[in-house]
Amino acid sequence: MVTFAGMNIRAYQDTDGEAVLALLRSNTPDYFAPEEEQDLVLYLQRDAEHYFVLEDGGRLVACGGFNLWEEGAIARISWDMVQPEGQGKGWGSALVRFRLQEIKKIPTVTTIVVRTSQLAFRFYERFGFRTQEIVTDYWAPGYNLYHMVMAAE
Repeated sequence: MVTFAGMNIRAYQDTDGEAVLALLRSNTPDYFAPEEEQDLVLYLQRDAEHYFVLEDGGRLVACGGFNLWEEGAIARISWDMVQPEGQGKGWGSALVRFRLQEIKKIPTVTTIVVRTSQLAFRFYERFGFRTQEIVTDYWAPGYNLYHMVMAAE
């Protein structure tokens, strides 16, 4: 466990699976389409190599990860979620800053990507991400893809 910006962040463990799914459900349908749950289950089973959880008082309140693509040249931020009552408390921002710091330790990464929706793209703009493409109804009807990028610097 790492304390980052006064918050406890640690690597995801298989025992966190149910708590992460509960977090997704608490954000459905406000931020995620119901049909995305199976995608998250598969992600946690196969691709959660760099996935993290943020705890407050021993309770999992936020999570998010990143994956490497193109032989490590691209890092893609993935599956960010915050307990709805915790939005605005800095949990999501701390988790993004923590992952950006971790990504920047990887010398091969030149570009950082996030794929989000019209519901959250403004959040990522605050960190320097810029929209490159918008695809209507990508995730599900009414959930558009905002493909955003920034240089790893």
